[in-house]
Amino acid sequence: MLNCAVIGATGYTGMELIKILLKHSYVRISALTTRQKESIPVQTLIPSLPKDIDLEIRQHSSVELKRSSDLFFLCLPHTEAMETVEKLRLDGKIVIDLSADFRLQEYSAYETWYGVKHRNPARLKEAVYGLPEFFRDEIRKAKLIANPGCYPTGAALGILPLLRDGLVEREGIVIDAKSGVSGAGKKLSLSSHFSELDENFYAYKVGKHQHTPEIEQTLSTVTGKKITVSFTPHLLPLKRGILSTIYLRKKKGVSVERLEQSFRKAYDKEPFVRFKGAGEFPALKDVQHTNYCDIGFHFDSRTNQVTVITAIDNLLKGASGQAVQNMNLCLGFPEQEGLGLW
Repeated sequence: MLNCAVIGATGYTGMELIKILLKHSYVRISALTTRQKESIPVQTLIPSLPKDIDLEIRQHSSVELKRSSDLFFLCLPHTEAMETVEKLRLDGKIVIDLSADFRLQEYSAYETWYGVKHRNPARLKEAVYGLPEFFRDEIRKAKLIANPGCYPTGAALGILPLLRDGLVEREGIVIDAKSGVSGAGKKLSLSSHFSELDENFYAYKVGKHQHTPEIEQTLSTVTGKKITVSFTPHLLPLKRGILSTIYLRKKKGVSVERLEQSFRKAYDKEPFVRFKGAGEFPALKDVQHTNYCDIGFHFDSRTNQVTVITAIDNLLKGASGQAVQNMNLCLGFPEQEGLGLW
């Protein structure tokens, strides 16, 4: 059995990891950490668990953690994982980081979009971007995996097949995405108060969301060409899920059948991507509490525009589910292990 630790286990992504790992046949949870002084019984945090689960979330010393665990999931806020990753990697531990701290290959881009100096730029070259559908071979050999962001996951999976196959133009890509409020984490802000969110819907961080360079980097890496996008996120008055509506310009002479073939070639054998076909579109209720990404598209011959719609659960395929999928690939476990329907 592989011993796994979850650092920062009281947040939404930590809670989802606990539920997944408890169902996993090849791992055991060896440590669950919190900064709080008082220990927290897992049953208190997740009352739906079986009553015989007696794990506790508590403070651990670094010596204790390194002795007890082989693989670490880091569920720390952005900008806080850098030193932790360095300490764990110096001891040869496998790390899957759910923050943004090692997703961008250029530290200057990180500093521009996150507004802080990157304190561990040397590890950026070691980090493998954990989008399994396009970086599976690299993930299998990785010791430091940068788990993708939720918005970039839904956007990249909807765009990459068509862009990689040269069926749509590289210019003028527009991503209009809507997320449930759990994407902001547990930390309270005015926008996450019930009275502000209920019966409301609005765009935020227009033109300056920190996931923009991550999306562009992923598209550019896979296609080998520099890609820029227009990305606008919105906040939905619901708990979980991301629906992304993506607008692309079809190249001249490309048929609708060719567009559909591109998606099927990319995803027919993928365990966690369900392509619905032309004229069929995903809904959030179909992917909530799952590790699936559902995709559909429409081509408008009047405007020559391809509209791709993707749906994911931001806490699972957009975070903890994808992190376990990456662990399974990295350790040689069955890719779907632990990731059945909730």
